[in-house]
Amino acid sequence: MSTSTHAFWLAGRRATGDATLDVTSPWDGRLVGTVSLPTDAQTEEAVAAAHAVVDEFAATPAHVRAAALDHVSRRIGERAEEIARLISDENGKPMKWARGEVGRAVSVFRLASEEARRFNAGDAQRLDTDAGGTGRLALTRRFPKGAVLGIAPFNFPLNLCAHKIAPAIAAGVPIILKPAPATPLSGLLIGELLAETELPAGSWSVLPVPNDRMPALVQDERLPVISFTGSDKVGYAIMDSVPRKHCTLELGGNGAAVVLADYASEEDLDWAATRIATFSNYQGGQSCISVQRVIADAAVYDRLVEKVVAAVEAQVAGDPSDDATDVGPLISEDAAKRVESWTEEAVREGARLLAGGKRDGATFAPTVLADVPDGTAVACEEVFGPVLTLTRVEGEEEAFAAVNASKYGLQAGVFTHDVQAAFRAHRALEVGGVIVGDVPSYRADQMPYGGAKMSGVGREGVRYAMDDYTYERVMVLTGLAL
Repeated sequence: MSTSTHAFWLAGRRATGDATLDVTSPWDGRLVGTVSLPTDAQTEEAVAAAHAVVDEFAATPAHVRAAALDHVSRRIGERAEEIARLISDENGKPMKWARGEVGRAVSVFRLASEEARRFNAGDAQRLDTDAGGTGRLALTRRFPKGAVLGIAPFNFPLNLCAHKIAPAIAAGVPIILKPAPATPLSGLLIGELLAETELPAGSWSVLPVPNDRMPALVQDERLPVISFTGSDKVGYAIMDSVPRKHCTLELGGNGAAVVLADYASEEDLDWAATRIATFSNYQGGQSCISVQRVIADAAVYDRLVEKVVAAVEAQVAGDPSDDATDVGPLISEDAAKRVESWTEEAVREGARLLAGGKRDGATFAPTVLADVPDGTAVACEEVFGPVLTLTRVEGEEEAFAAVNASKYGLQAGVFTHDVQAAFRAHRALEVGGVIVGDVPSYRADQMPYGGAKMSGVGREGVRYAMDDYTYERVMVLTGLAL
C-alpha cells in the first residue's frame, strides 16, 4: 500500500479513522505495519451500505462477479512472494507454509469465480405426480439471506479471509469482513485487490474493528448472517447472543490420527510418521485440524512411536523467513506460555515427555507426549501448538471410541488399507471429515469443511458457504403443458 498507515476498505473505497493499531512480528517483535481503525460512524456507514445494496448486488450479472473473482485470483498469484512475506511477517508462519497459503487463496478465488458462473440456475421439479399438480412446475432458486458479517482468525490470515469473502461475492451477497486484530494486513490486501474491480459500492468492506467493539456489530439486525472462524468459546457466545441469526461456526478441534493394525509395513509407518510429524507442527500447531492425538493399534504402536519421535525431532524450528524452517513462533509469547503450562501439567500428572517441551520466547519446541492422563488439558482441549500425544489401543473398536471420546469433532485421519475399515470409520467417527490414508489436516478448499459436537455448525468450502449465505425460494408455474 502507498500510505505509511494502512487504510481499511469502507464500502469498496479506501478510508482511515481516528485511531491506529500496530502490527508486530511474533518472531522478533519488530513493527510490521500500522493499521487505521474505523470509527463507530464509519462502521455504521459500512453496515448501512451493505444493507442497502443487497438487492442490487443479487441482481448483478454472474459474469461481473466472476470477473472480479478471477481478477483477485490472478493478482494474488502475480504478487505471491510479496504476499507470502506479508503473511510470514504478521503471523510468524514459516515461508514454506506462507507460500502454500497464498496458493490456496489463489484457488479459493478461482473456485468462487467458477461457482459464480453456475450458481442459482434453478432446479425444476414436476408437480403433476398427483392430480392436483397437473400442469404445474416448481422452480427453486437461491437468494441472499441478507448481508454477511465474516469474522476471520489469525492462523490463516489470507486464506480464511478468502473463505469468507469469495463465496459472498460469488453468490451476490454483500459482506463486511473483519480480519483478526493480530493479523489484519493480509485481509486488507484482499480489499486492495477487490478495489481494482467493478463490484457495486457497498457490496464489500474490510474493517479491522477491535474485538471490544464487535458485540454491537454482531447484534446489528442488518447483518442477518454471521460466518465465524475461531474458538468454540467465542463462537458459541456469538450464537447464543443472536439466536435468530444464521450462524456458521468453524471452531476448534483436537484432531486424531488413527493407525490401524493393517498399516504395518516399514513403508506404511514411515509415511504415517512423516505426515504426523509434519502436520502436528505446521503453522506451529496453530491449525484446528493439526494432528494433536495419535491413536495406534498395539500391533504397530512401538515401531510407530520410534519413527514419529525421530520425525518430530527432525523438524527445524527457527526464523520463519528462512526457507529451511518448518516451525516458527506461535502468535504470541502468551500463547507459547499457555502451551508450555499445559505440557508441564501433563508431565506432572504422569505423561512421558519423548521430545521437545521447551519454550524460547514465542517459540515452543515440537513436542511428543505418551501416556497422557485423561482429564489433562492436552488430552481433552485444543492445544493449538506443536504438541502431539500418543495412545496405544487394542483394535479398531477401541481406536474409534478413543476418537469419539473428545468433545470436539472436526476431522480425523485413519491410516488403513482396508476399504471396509474405511467405511466403518466413516460411519462410526463423530467428525465432519474422515481422511483415509492420511492425517486429519488435509483440506481441499472446494470440499465441505466443518465439524460436529463442539467443533461448530455449518460448512465452509466455496459452494457450501454460498448455500449458507442464501436461502431457497420456490416459484410454482401453473397451466403448463408438461
